[in-house]
Amino acid sequence: MKQFFSFVNKEFYHIFRDGRTMLILLGMPVVQILLFGFAINMEVQNICTVVFDPAQDVATREIAERMAVNPYFNMRGYVYSPDEVNSLLKQGKIDVAVIFEPNFNENLVHSKRAQIQIITDASNPNTGTISANYVTAIIGEYQKKMLQPGNIPCQIDVDSKLLYNPEMKSAYTFVPGIMGLVLMIICAIMTSISIVREKEHGTMEVLLASPLKSGTILISKTVPYLALSFINLITILLLSYFVLNVPIRGNLALLVSISILFIFLALSLGLFISTLVQTQVTAVLISGIGLMMPTLILSGMIFPIDNMPIPLQWVSSMVPARWYISAVKKVMIEGLGFMYVAKEVGVLAGMALLLIGTSVVKIKTRL
Repeated sequence: MKQFFSFVNKEFYHIFRDGRTMLILLGMPVVQILLFGFAINMEVQNICTVVFDPAQDVATREIAERMAVNPYFNMRGYVYSPDEVNSLLKQGKIDVAVIFEPNFNENLVHSKRAQIQIITDASNPNTGTISANYVTAIIGEYQKKMLQPGNIPCQIDVDSKLLYNPEMKSAYTFVPGIMGLVLMIICAIMTSISIVREKEHGTMEVLLASPLKSGTILISKTVPYLALSFINLITILLLSYFVLNVPIRGNLALLVSISILFIFLALSLGLFISTLVQTQVTAVLISGIGLMMPTLILSGMIFPIDNMPIPLQWVSSMVPARWYISAVKKVMIEGLGFMYVAKEVGVLAGMALLLIGTSVVKIKTRL
């Protein structure tokens, strides 16, 4: 029995002496419970809303004020033309636009009937439907007030227009997300394993000792995987279009170009990971499991980023898939051009240059 406890003590010493093991055992559960607790929020909050109100009467102002004080809405003020509404929706700056008809209150008083149109960005079907239902509920509360004794009965007709995804297909949301997840994980795993395999076999220093510069060697290692990943991209797009019936409304060349940039970024991330680890098993764990959870939770693929606490929103801005998924939705689902995705393209390009530059520097340092 004494020998048994000696072995138990020895194992404790091994664990306590390895800081990385302690971090995984004790730190990972804390990170996961905080991340899942704050990031996973199925409620739709912070709905960016504008109002187009040509009537400017007592009824329209009261309905707009009810939305402004509602905690689920983030009122961005009034707009003064339908073109401004369309522009804000295309730029992704608003989620909902509420449009009153002219002479709204006058129509309620005289004809006992008035109309309101709700235009919702339904590229995410869940967010679009719930947002429209929230606005409809506020209008219903106002109408209920008008039906109280002493008031003249009236009817407010609500016309809901679901932009970009009128059929409310969930594939419109999940296809861009799956594209980001699959390309990120596969590309990062491929390149990280490739470099680490060279280290394990002792051939990496032979390559670095060749006349070629280390940056040239690293980029040359990514080219074959870039070609293979391009085949994966084409396969995903063909299946999405012909099997899942997800349209490609924007420019196909722009969509492919953004995807190639993202693939290069993911390959660069794999190269960076390979400079930090020494074994293929560790590379797979970091590239696969380590990247999967942030991509699933913090990229906006499933859970709206606006619902997360501000610190997590800052963290999500460092997740490459967030910017790629946003760009794919704008081009593929909404049919927008380059000007609307310039920010996302700039962020992805900056991340790729930073990662490939850091990888080259770390390779030189190790040699």
